[in-house]
Amino acid sequence: MTPEELRALQAPLKARYRADPSAALVTLRAEGELGEGLACRVETAGGPIEAGLHPATGGSGLQACSGDMLLQALAACAGVTLKAVATALGVPVRAGRVRVEGDLDFRGTLGVAREAPVGFRAIRLAFELDTDAAPEELERLLALTERYCVVLQTLRTPVPTEARIRRAD
Repeated sequence: MTPEELRALQAPLKARYRADPSAALVTLRAEGELGEGLACRVETAGGPIEAGLHPATGGSGLQACSGDMLLQALAACAGVTLKAVATALGVPVRAGRVRVEGDLDFRGTLGVAREAPVGFRAIRLAFELDTDAAPEELERLLALTERYCVVLQTLRTPVPTEARIRRAD
């Protein structure tokens, strides 16, 4: 896709959102179905995924781990965002790889040590690109990717999140 094709694709959306900011507010949804054993099945665009315990918490490793899925969501979002930004800037990226690593102390989620946090201690996002872009172009590409990546920004600036429970009807 060329920068012009991307602009043409997004121009009507941008115009609509400028004219009616409420049109830009979209609620994304995900649902899970509790399965047999310690599992939760979630529907994705690519089909259902069954998530279970990570092996470090007693899982078999045969099911997806939600921590891995979080990192995968970051890799996917950052990769798509980088490609869109590169296209908009006219920075040729022939190929590339997105790597995401996250450090967890499983003592927290297993309740072994109160001082151990539940959740990731650190997450690292890295890109390796096949490109002829100059160093300053790559710096700008990274800065704009960081700025516009929804998952990265949500992790960096957590949003109000609520949880509730009720009996099924």
